[in-house]
Amino acid sequence: MSAAVVPEQTTAGRREYFGLELWAVLGVSFGISGLTALLSLIRDQITIQGGIANANVSVVSAPATVHEWLDLLDDLAQVLNGLGPPFLVVVLLLRSFGRPGLGIGLDRIRRRELLGGVGLTALIGLPGLALVWLSHELGFNGHLIVVSFPDVWYRVPVLLLDAFQNGAAEELVVLAFMLTRLRQLGWSNERAVITSATLRGSYHLYQGVGAFFGNMVMGLIFGTIFQRTRRVWPFVIAHTLLDAFSFVGYVYLHNHIDWI
Repeated sequence: MSAAVVPEQTTAGRREYFGLELWAVLGVSFGISGLTALLSLIRDQITIQGGIANANVSVVSAPATVHEWLDLLDDLAQVLNGLGPPFLVVVLLLRSFGRPGLGIGLDRIRRRELLGGVGLTALIGLPGLALVWLSHELGFNGHLIVVSFPDVWYRVPVLLLDAFQNGAAEELVVLAFMLTRLRQLGWSNERAVITSATLRGSYHLYQGVGAFFGNMVMGLIFGTIFQRTRRVWPFVIAHTLLDAFSFVGYVYLHNHIDWI
């Protein structure tokens, strides 16, 4: 299948701002997350005896519940906050491409995209689970406490919203927007995909070096496919499903499987 052509931006004179837009979006989202994740890894290596292998790393956490409805609103506000960067991306792409699809296939979800998302979930999820186990056994990752969330009635719904927020944010920002702007700036597909995948790995460094490489491989696979299809929905769906299975699965399995 040949690579799809990115439509030219429709607003004259905007090309020189694409680099600034990309820096701005990453500066309020995953760029700064990559930096803080690196600092977290360094801190664990220095301050914890045995380094990252002996660290407890939480992916999703919430404080012990005191006032349920207020705590629920706090959790929902965090989800809304996480949807800010992808919303910014939508606005910027709307100004560049207009409707429909915003240049990244962000229009109606097609049936084959649903199936593609499920297929990508299996492609990434099963080897990824094996990599999590191997990285922990070899001491490359910390001990993942995937979910640290009080056992309240809204735990699973909030975890599912968190999963969607992660999928939408990462795939719209780090995959679709970043690869679109880098191509418009004249980068080759290969250089853009490697850069995007490296960023994806970087903001997982707080979990350990194994998480960096695992997510980088995921980014290489997602980026290569996206460059050909220019349709972002399968990746949002796959990422949402991966996180949903991870979060909800951890809640019900971590007391029964010793390495989870």
